[in-house]
Amino acid sequence: MKITVVGAGYVGLANAILLAQAHEVVLLEINEIIVSMLNQRQSHIKDTEIEHYLAHETLNLVATSSKEHAYSETEMVIIATPTNYDEVTNFFDTSLVETVIDDAMTHCPGVPIIIKSTIPVGFTERMKSEKQYAPIIFSPEFLREGKALHDNLYPSRIIVGDTTPAAKRFAELLVEGSRKKDVPVLLMNATEAEAVKLFANTYLAMRVAYFNELDTYAEKFNLNTRAIIEGVGLDPRIGLGYNNPSFGYGGYCLPKDTKQLKANFEGVPNELIKAIVAANKTRKDHIAQSILQLSPKVVGIYRLTMKKDSDNFRASSIQGVMRRLQQAGVELIVYEPVLRTNEFAGARVVTDLEKFKAEADVIITNRQAVELEDVAQKVYTRDIFNES
Repeated sequence: MKITVVGAGYVGLANAILLAQAHEVVLLEINEIIVSMLNQRQSHIKDTEIEHYLAHETLNLVATSSKEHAYSETEMVIIATPTNYDEVTNFFDTSLVETVIDDAMTHCPGVPIIIKSTIPVGFTERMKSEKQYAPIIFSPEFLREGKALHDNLYPSRIIVGDTTPAAKRFAELLVEGSRKKDVPVLLMNATEAEAVKLFANTYLAMRVAYFNELDTYAEKFNLNTRAIIEGVGLDPRIGLGYNNPSFGYGGYCLPKDTKQLKANFEGVPNELIKAIVAANKTRKDHIAQSILQLSPKVVGIYRLTMKKDSDNFRASSIQGVMRRLQQAGVELIVYEPVLRTNEFAGARVVTDLEKFKAEADVIITNRQAVELEDVAQKVYTRDIFNES
């Protein structure tokens, strides 16, 4: 079948490649540079499996900026456009998703529209009512930055927020493209599926916040964080994964999803959800204060990215630490190879690593790096397990 995927970010590109193994996929993207790269089988995203599949696997995949090309004779539209959190309205900005729904209804009426973008609880049912268009389906995406295609090829579960034949067909397409046997498939209503997405990511944020606060306690009383975490995590009900301290949770999903869920809890008794959002701010406050206590004149920011082997630094926790240090009057310099500017957020960008290490009194890094081993005495990090 012909499938249209709108948006070539992590979610859109990973789904497009997954489905293009067996179907004709047209990827609609407004950025002409990205369109050109994808049609030359080059990835604009740093993701090992995406890069490999584009370069070496047989894919029936074409990128285009033409709506006419993308929507012509398509049998399914998948929306993977971004939904940023609006701090004024306390809700996701869903305007791009709504625009794509309108485009799809105009160009290919009657075709099922699958929303893969993260949306507020209740959005899908509202769209179906407002647009008077029944085949709008939500399917939450569970992927990690830098592992987007891997997490689609080997999904933990497939959830589709509908029980119609079109929803079942979409679930079958995802199972067909995966490399994992016996993938759990859950069909539920759209609002429940929307809630699954937000509650899952908020739980992950809670876990990050929990181990960060454990680390804050250990640091405050000069205790061994690693020993405590290992002692706690060996309880099989808790486990040893997802427990490495950091400067806070960040990235595409966790900050905005936790805030959205908090907003959805308006009028509902809760303490924990509010605390998860507040904990991230408190952690950054503590990290900044710990650095200020070292009395540095120049603080070096080693990498803006959230994880190793990533080129994305959207909403990275280290940027929150940067803002706090700047407010305290500390001079900042940044080493970030993916930047192509001389300045970032009021900090000078230093492209020469050796010069960067020499100029900085203290170097802060969310994750340890071999490149900094020769200046280990300058490095401040809370990375205990040397993991991404």
